Amino acid sequence: MPSRNIIKINLPGTYYHVYGRGVNKQQIFHDEDDYQYFLSLFDRYLSPEISTPLISGDYTKLVGTVELLSYCLMPNHYHLLIYQVDTDGMSKLMRGIVTSYSRYINKKYKRSGPIFESTYKASCISADDHLLHISRYIHRNHEEWMDYPYSSIRAYLYDDVPDWLVKFRVADRYKSAVKYLEFLDDVDSVSEDVEI
Repeated sequence: MPSRNIIKINLPGTYYHVYGRGVNKQQIFHDEDDYQYFLSLFDRYLSPEISTPLISGDYTKLVGTVELLSYCLMPNHYHLLIYQVDTDGMSKLMRGIVTSYSRYINKKYKRSGPIFESTYKASCISADDHLLHISRYIHRNHEEWMDYPYSSIRAYLYDDVPDWLVKFRVADRYKSAVKYLEFLDDVDSVSEDVEI
């Protein structure tokens, strides 16, 4: 029987919590360059600007088919909050990111084989309160979440927003960054139902 959230229901106009981790829970990010490369893949696929390929080859811009709302990259796993505009936007984005990143890691560290334990997992989000809870869960994933550099928290609190991150779908539900921060600090209402 497949593990939870590997079989994906691809629906247009739907929010997803997307996550994955390293084989045997091993690290997938080893240094600053690894984190930056992964983030540059969001720019490659989601930025409206044409960017220079990091490695030779063609790639498809996915602007208008899928949106990245928030993220947190941890040493051995990642969390993404995605809004899928078109039916296969999420799968195209994740295929591109996982393939490119795996190729980068294998070349850099002179290794071979998969770096992720399985295909990415995706949980469909159907209720507003669950969407907001996942947003909080992602942003608080690191112990020192307010200062963590590999998360979208700065975009939400300080308005330092890269053009490949779409924050309005979550941020517009709060009157200000201060109100969003109050929501993030309200740990008494945090649920324990998120799997990784």
